[in-house]
Amino acid sequence: MHHILRTGKLLLGNTHKSCYSSFAKMMRAVCVDVPGGPENLLLRTVPRPQPKDGEILIKVHATALNRADLLQRRGLYPPPPGESDIIGLEVAGTVDTLGPGVKTSWKPDDRVMALLCGGGYAEYVAVPEELLMPVPPNLTLCQAAAIPEAWLTAFQLLVFVAQVEEGEVVLAHAGASGVGTAAVQLVRLFGAVPIVTAGTPEKLKMTESLGAAAGFNYREESFAQGVHDFTGGKGANVILDCIGGCNWEQNVSSLATDGRWVLYGTMGGRAVEGDLLGKLLSKRGRLLSSLLRSRSLQYKAELVKAFSHRVLPCFSDQTSSLRPVIDSTFNLEDIAEAHRHMEANKNTGKIVVNVIPQSGETQLQ
Repeated sequence: MHHILRTGKLLLGNTHKSCYSSFAKMMRAVCVDVPGGPENLLLRTVPRPQPKDGEILIKVHATALNRADLLQRRGLYPPPPGESDIIGLEVAGTVDTLGPGVKTSWKPDDRVMALLCGGGYAEYVAVPEELLMPVPPNLTLCQAAAIPEAWLTAFQLLVFVAQVEEGEVVLAHAGASGVGTAAVQLVRLFGAVPIVTAGTPEKLKMTESLGAAAGFNYREESFAQGVHDFTGGKGANVILDCIGGCNWEQNVSSLATDGRWVLYGTMGGRAVEGDLLGKLLSKRGRLLSSLLRSRSLQYKAELVKAFSHRVLPCFSDQTSSLRPVIDSTFNLEDIAEAHRHMEANKNTGKIVVNVIPQSGETQLQ
């Protein structure tokens, strides 16, 4: 495989014992000097972050890709003010150092996973203690890295925003994505009925294995007609929509009376032309929108707490337990290839990047 990340290798390769003490507080991280394509991702040696009051320094074993990472690389989704400009919204690893004022019972070497505002594409990241979760004992750190952003996003959309109820029908677009695969399983967990859209028969089949009651190939058929047929004309009570503009007419057509259409992305465009408001009004539909990265620490802490209490115990070693779906794993040196893989929409589930490759875990490139 062609490696473009030569910078970091040169820096690491020139390290001598005489400067070991200075490099002991350094780390490898993926940087973007100029916004653009995957080729602009550079692996460098940079200062290791120091945990501030109430923060914990994590030694990162693995991180995972999100669509927001691609936007940030292109200069279209900057981190919130004061946050790391290193890409990466989730990690799994071990506790390295407790910052001053930490109140929780974490201790060094504890296996943890965390939601981030940024900084995940690195060997270390400092995280507010409220955003750490324990890694379920039956999961590897590679698997755990696929949980925080996707599963907390899906949980937030379903519980905090849509307030899904037992027996309701939930339509999840991009059902084979990280958020989609999490949503299907969570909808089942909450006693509701998940249905999905996806772009290939293989992706639809995979969502069915997770519990999707029906799936519609948006490239070959009208998903609105599929939803109408599945629900006997009643429509979906909740729509989880990361597509946006190009789907608005089918979404409104698919929506049940008094339904909730939850917008959390605009992969299909932001512009809307036509009678959106009139048609939505006729359904008494609610158009809700949500982002997670820009939320307050208090909101995220409450989300992590609720998820940890209600969902995390369900990642067990039982046959019916929840599971993160991993499409492929890459090493940190191959981060550009990982981005290309996601941009080509080749992934089913999450793309994980091993910062410290784990024994027994295969590279599925």
